[in-house]
Amino acid sequence: MMPWVLSALGLVILLLAGDALVRGAVNLSLRIGIPALIVSLTIVAFGTSAPELLISISAVLDNAPGIALGNVVGSNTANILLVLGIPALLSRLHTSECNTRKTYVLMLLASVLFIGLAFWGTFTMVSGGILLAALALVLGDMFRDALRHRQEGVCEGDADIEEADPNMPGWRIAVFLVLGLVGLPLGASLLVENATVIAQSYGVSETVIGLTLVAVGTSLPELATTVMAALRKQADVALGNVIGSNMFNLLAIIGIASFVGPIPVDPEFLTFDLWVMLGASVLIFPFVFLKYDIGRRWGIVLTLIYVGYVASILF
Repeated sequence: MMPWVLSALGLVILLLAGDALVRGAVNLSLRIGIPALIVSLTIVAFGTSAPELLISISAVLDNAPGIALGNVVGSNTANILLVLGIPALLSRLHTSECNTRKTYVLMLLASVLFIGLAFWGTFTMVSGGILLAALALVLGDMFRDALRHRQEGVCEGDADIEEADPNMPGWRIAVFLVLGLVGLPLGASLLVENATVIAQSYGVSETVIGLTLVAVGTSLPELATTVMAALRKQADVALGNVIGSNMFNLLAIIGIASFVGPIPVDPEFLTFDLWVMLGASVLIFPFVFLKYDIGRRWGIVLTLIYVGYVASILF
């Protein structure tokens, strides 16, 4: 029972620390004059993916690379099927209003690149460098687009960033930063170590634990945000958020973690899990290019597909 309690504690610490780091970093950056545009594309993106990144690095250091890879693949699958599926059960997601075609294509290309590198058998510093180079190209392209939009007067101001608080005192910013920087490695260590113990005690592989327990846990912030947006009838941006998060997970997390140590690819990934991740990505094509909304029926379909997927790898 204790490993389960400690795993849950580690997950809670990760979620709270990730939120604290984002809030502190955003307000510090805006205070010292970094535009909200740059903050949105860099600090917020890195901060919200910090739990997945820290878990993957901790897993590699703890000689549990299956959790690292399972975390990324499972989280991307959960982001599409659960993070879009469950909120759609509560309220229609107006994805027809999102212009995400370009980022969606980039996500598909990132998925294909990731799968191609996985067939090398191991993610090494070479493959990690390729992923990070692709990330740099994507961020550069996003930066140019955002600058063009700002020049055209399209971009939103600093106040539109949810975490921005122009009245936040300096001591509070410092507290958020310290809590984030201390809490993230602590939470990641607790979760990875105890998830590994659970896997061993039940005879379940580290890969399966990464694909399920850890992946769903690290997708909770995106799920909570999307559910609240759906309840407030403001879920039209959910699709773009999921696409951006998935692309960052593919290129940055394994790219950075592979510099910590080699990440061997379980053969099961090559025959099943990677293709489920890619299939889930292709599944949302109509909502991107054909301008369909994600209604309750689609929410049921997406959620049931994920339940079936989890059942297939557990039983």
